[in-house]
Amino acid sequence: MKITWFGHSCFRIECGANVIMVDPFLSGNPTYEGTVEAATEGVTHVILTHGHDDHIGDTVDICKSSGAPLIANFEICMYLNGKGVENIDPGNHGGAFDRGDFVATFVPAWHSSGTFVDGNPVYLGNAAGVVINDKQSGKTVYHMGDTDIFGDMALINELHAPDIGIVPIGDRFTMGAKRAALACKKYFNFSAIIPCHYATFDLLDQSPDMFVSEMSGHNVVVPKVGEAQEF
Repeated sequence: MKITWFGHSCFRIECGANVIMVDPFLSGNPTYEGTVEAATEGVTHVILTHGHDDHIGDTVDICKSSGAPLIANFEICMYLNGKGVENIDPGNHGGAFDRGDFVATFVPAWHSSGTFVDGNPVYLGNAAGVVINDKQSGKTVYHMGDTDIFGDMALINELHAPDIGIVPIGDRFTMGAKRAALACKKYFNFSAIIPCHYATFDLLDQSPDMFVSEMSGHNVVVPKVGEAQEF
């Protein structure tokens, strides 16, 4: 399994012949200086954890240009179908998507989900995290999406036993460093942890240093933006 962070919560996850883009916020992302085309080369699937603009990002353009299916909750799929995304693959919490080389499963997240159209709020279903099991490597990655700590993380670990955690740490809109560290240590046995959702905007924590300190003794991987990591 190869994982590349493009800043914020945007990740490219390569499983066998599949290239999965999760929450592809690329253009407009101040921490990513490359092109959408470079980040998404060979994309086969797009997965969205929830409907905020900094997670939907470039989904419409990516799906329309590549034909990659959009895996998301029903509300997001129908909303973006109205924006021109024809290949939609809707589901919801607990639902598994077996796509040959990998299985993706939506799990709960404690967050909101929606956008605004002409100043009016649009509800886009419940926020989620996503667990991706790579059948080829046997590795399982849990992208938590945007969330606070919650007790049912224990059940997510019992059901999926993820090896790799992608964990929001930026505070204000998600867990901060200490709560994120508590979630990782209390509920999971990750072999590797990738922090995200920090330093993108002024309201967020600007450094992963506190999280790394809180997770002393654990394998925290802090990649540079655009730098691929093999797991």
